Amino acid sequence: MTQKIRTYLWFDNQAEEAAVFYTSLFAGSRIVHVQRNGEAGPGPAGTAMLVEFELAGQSFLALNGGPHFTFNEAVSLYVTCETQEEVDELWAKLTADGGEESQCGWLKDRWGLSWQIVPSRLPELITDPDPDRAGRAMKAMLGMRKIDIRALEAAAAG
Repeated sequence: MTQKIRTYLWFDNQAEEAAVFYTSLFAGSRIVHVQRNGEAGPGPAGTAMLVEFELAGQSFLALNGGPHFTFNEAVSLYVTCETQEEVDELWAKLTADGGEESQCGWLKDRWGLSWQIVPSRLPELITDPDPDRAGRAMKAMLGMRKIDIRALEAAAAG
């Protein structure tokens, strides 16, 4: 059954390269289909026009639509991580080769797509029933780029 609502990503001409990279990052991911341009175009014959792929079971479409539109921070892919090791690994891979760190767990990959790499512990700490603990965790998070679970826990503890 086709997923009713899917994320559609517009790339200049790197849709297939990005999809291959993204599917290498997450278990349960795959390229489902690549629709290639024919002789009539719109791109060079044989190049990818549309790439359908899945990341951890979530379906995406990536279009090579040209340079008319670019990504911005108004939309991001939010990834929940269970361990610091998972946060560290995804952060390193997504910021490599021209990606850039932002703040509070946000980054841009080499194509400019924004991601939030968030340990599952973060929402627990910043919504702690004790407002002082929650506030200390929030203040610590606001000073971070990549989220550090131990530092958040230490801040929450006071």
